[in-house]
Amino acid sequence: QVQLVESGGGLVQAGDSLRLSCAASGRTLKNYGMGWFRQAPGKERDLVAAISGSGEATYYTDSVKGRFTISRDNAKNTVDLQMNSLNPEDTAVYYCAASFVIRSSTVVVTTEQYDTWGQGTQVTVSS
Repeated sequence: QVQLVESGGGLVQAGDSLRLSCAASGRTLKNYGMGWFRQAPGKERDLVAAISGSGEATYYTDSVKGRFTISRDNAKNTVDLQMNSLNPEDTAVYYCAASFVIRSSTVVVTTEQYDTWGQGTQVTVSS
């Protein structure tokens, strides 16, 4: 079983950048598709970005395209989310999640397929 721990959240101003990091332990991440989700108060948890086990394929929700970049380092067992040009609508708790995959090229975009979650890290963007 893999365990996930997020870090890097905080309070920033609109236009600023943040880099979130997800560290995994227990198992190597290379066999897992990884995703970053976010949940704002009163809203559902939504997928923000996802990356294949190999790191070659990625997915972004429309609202973050061009601003966020997901990356992974399988040697370090980490997955990062670089967030630029942040705006107040990005305020949420951000979660890292893992989904075991057979093929390293698979990008998992369905929330139900993720079965391992971190505890979340708060990102607050002030206007």
